[in-house]
Amino acid sequence: MTKTFEQLGVSEPLRRAIEEMGFETPMPVQEMVIPHLLNEDGDVVALAQTGTGKTAAFGLPVLQRTDTHVNAPQALIIAPTRELCLQISSDLADFSKYMPSLKVLPVYGGSSIESQIRSLRQGVQIIVATPGRLIDLINRGVVNLTEVHTVILDEADEMLNMGFVDDINDILTHVPDNRKMLMFSATMPKEIARIAQRFMNNPQEFVVGVKNSGAENVRHIYYMVHARDKYLALKRIADDNPNIYAIVFCRTRKETQEIADWLIQDGYNADSLHGELSQQQRDMVMKKFRDHVLRILVATDVAARGLDVSDLTHVINYGLPDDVATYTHRSGRTGRAGKTGISIAIIHSRERGKLRDIEKRIGKTFERKDVPTPDHIIEKQLYNLADRLERVQVDEDQISRYFTGVERKLGWLSQQDLLKRILSLEFNRLLDYYKDAPKIDYIDEKPAGRGRKDKDKTISPKEKDRRTADRGMARIYVNAGKSDGFFAGNLIDILNHTVSGQRVDVGRIDLMPGYSLFDVKKSDARRVVEALTGHEFVGNKLYAEIADPEKDYTHASRRKKEAPSGDGAPRAGKPARRKPAGNYDKFIKKGKKHK
Repeated sequence: MTKTFEQLGVSEPLRRAIEEMGFETPMPVQEMVIPHLLNEDGDVVALAQTGTGKTAAFGLPVLQRTDTHVNAPQALIIAPTRELCLQISSDLADFSKYMPSLKVLPVYGGSSIESQIRSLRQGVQIIVATPGRLIDLINRGVVNLTEVHTVILDEADEMLNMGFVDDINDILTHVPDNRKMLMFSATMPKEIARIAQRFMNNPQEFVVGVKNSGAENVRHIYYMVHARDKYLALKRIADDNPNIYAIVFCRTRKETQEIADWLIQDGYNADSLHGELSQQQRDMVMKKFRDHVLRILVATDVAARGLDVSDLTHVINYGLPDDVATYTHRSGRTGRAGKTGISIAIIHSRERGKLRDIEKRIGKTFERKDVPTPDHIIEKQLYNLADRLERVQVDEDQISRYFTGVERKLGWLSQQDLLKRILSLEFNRLLDYYKDAPKIDYIDEKPAGRGRKDKDKTISPKEKDRRTADRGMARIYVNAGKSDGFFAGNLIDILNHTVSGQRVDVGRIDLMPGYSLFDVKKSDARRVVEALTGHEFVGNKLYAEIADPEKDYTHASRRKKEAPSGDGAPRAGKPARRKPAGNYDKFIKKGKKHK
């Protein structure tokens, strides 16, 4: 039977504050840890995901055991990031609303150390600190830890991942030997066990869920696509979930910024969070995300640490991390506070082994799903709009002032016509984007009965990527390459002399022995193809076309002298290879690929 906070021994001022915050019954980690700390039963290692209520689990007993008449630090809470440090401090301030003489001080880098030193000299009872700033204060001799009776390491595994192990060891040598110590961690790497062995006295281990496992109420899903289609898959996942509120995790700052920029350009309420942002920029982005102004946050693992939101619908892994602990932390950001959540991995075929390893380590099976189809996305969006229209609250007093005029203007429309126009107004862009859009799942089953001849014609993923345009560009094939003395300078020179109108900007160029591939803006593609086809280069007529990722241009280049003549007519006995003009728009719609 679940106990009450009163039965756990929580004092009346603390109970009054947390009841006002909406706390009704203790969560499992709170039931385990609170009485243990209040009864001073020794050290604790608690394995619990973020979002399981661990701040209250250690915060309430720490506050209750603090003597407000002693004007010196009595509890030290160490957290890996500025954001988590501030979050814990804010929670403790809320819990101690009816303990006005108790002072909690967050100390962290990126803020004035002089201001923090002044606060320390005025007297505080609880310090919440990041390791680096606390070491700095210790070295300056401005923080006295001799009265500390409780040390808490929150997200200890994250601190190890960030390289703080030496700082933690150093800090722990400055607190009394008889202090109580608690470590909270989502996973249990060996280094955590070593710290426990060295600095803790026979710690009791509490486990919420299964050690090194994912949260129970999180579904784990993966989509397998070609590497070049990952961004397209991300967009479809977002479009298929109209109420998405997600963090997209990327491996590098560059990738993080790139994906965020693409999403913003494509009309999503998104932004990036990474180490190259100033503290002011980070604070602004995180506030907008917490306030749901942003629906998608693209972040690196380090930058997202300490960002505490409880209602994420999705965590999206734009590729899998190298270690299981990082995946566990990522996925643990959704499915909090009794809600369900979804952790998605967008992977390519080379990441299958990594996926299986994560499955074994966390004891969960990932569901493989097909990337949402255009029809499914549009249907989902339409029904979402219908639900919103059905639920919208109509302010009769406000709307009545304008209704007569609007009714006069639109009254001639039938109900069906009006609905069609509402849907068109909302969905024309989406319908246009997904018209004729291709299926982008990775097909990893090999067809049966394929002979040697067919096998030889298999196009490698690397070769397909070479034939695929970068984002916003069209890929052009031309039947001249390095063996013809055709290099980038020749291409630029020919384009400058043959393409009419505005200057053509050329993107990525790949020069093969018998042919070349290069990118231009989609708006320039048609006139570039027309200008190159029929132009003479060292005695051979050039032929150009919009590159097809599935076409074997190695074999096509061997027949380049059979290209159409300058007037576009095919040579006798050979079929024309120019794509019909009518297919161009269809190709452009299908060709929205992103590297």
